[in-house]
Amino acid sequence: MEAAFYEPLGEGRFRATAATIGPWSPGLQHGGPPSALLADVLERLSPRPGARIARLSVELLGPVEVGEMKVSAAVERPGKRVQLLSARAEVNGRETLRALAWQLSAEPGRSPVVGPREPAPPLPPPQPQSYFPGLPPFPYGEALEWRFTEGGFSEPGPATVWSRCRIPLVAGEPLTGLTRLVTMVDSANGISWELPLGRFTFVPVDMNLVLRRLPEGEWVGMSASTTVEGDGIGMVRTRLFDDGGMLGEGLHTLFVAPI
Repeated sequence: MEAAFYEPLGEGRFRATAATIGPWSPGLQHGGPPSALLADVLERLSPRPGARIARLSVELLGPVEVGEMKVSAAVERPGKRVQLLSARAEVNGRETLRALAWQLSAEPGRSPVVGPREPAPPLPPPQPQSYFPGLPPFPYGEALEWRFTEGGFSEPGPATVWSRCRIPLVAGEPLTGLTRLVTMVDSANGISWELPLGRFTFVPVDMNLVLRRLPEGEWVGMSASTTVEGDGIGMVRTRLFDDGGMLGEGLHTLFVAPI
C-alpha cells in the first residue's frame, strides 16, 4: 500500500500515487482523493479562529488522470464573518475539478440549538473487505477500511457504512475531519448502486455537502441512497455522521447511461 494518496512537490503541485486509482481504469483517479485535496487546500487558504467550512461543492469537470496535479485557491468574497473560497485543480494542463466553499464564523452560544440530534449507528467490528461483484480490488478501495451496517459494495440498494482512511491524504500531513469525510463521500453512488454494474455507467458530475459541524475522530460514515429517472439523470442523497451523531448531508448529480 502507498504511504499517502498524494506526494507534495511544492508550489501547489502534487503527485497522485497509485492509492488514488478507482475501479474503472488504472489510469484514472477515484473522485474522492482529488476532491479531498481541494478541501484540504481550502481549509488552509484563510484559517481563522472560530471559523469553519459549512458548505463545500465540487464540480467534476472530467476524468482525473493519475499524475501530477496543480492546485490553486483564492478568496472570492472576503468577509469577517462569511467568506466564499474557491479552488481548482489541473492535470496535464487541463482543469479537472473546481470547488467552492462557504467559510462561516462559529461562536458557541450565538444561537439556540434547533433540530434533532440523531445518533449514529454503532460501529461494527472488523469485516471482510469486499468490493464490486465481478471486479478485482482497486487501490482506492483498499486505502480505506469499510464497515457496513446496511447494504454493501456487492449488493444493490441503499447502504450505510463507516470508513477510515488507512493512509494520509498528503504525505507528511495529518488528516482533518473534513478531508476524511470528503475522501469517503464520493463513494456514495458506489455503495448505493441500483443498476447492473456491467450494463450501466452512473457517473457523479458533482458533490455538494452542507455540514452543521465538522466530523471528529478517525471514523466517519454515511447513509446513501440512489434514485434514477428514465431519461438517465439521477441523484444520490447521503446523511453524514461520526461517533457524535449526524452532522450533515450530501447530494450528488448522476449521469446514467448503458455501457
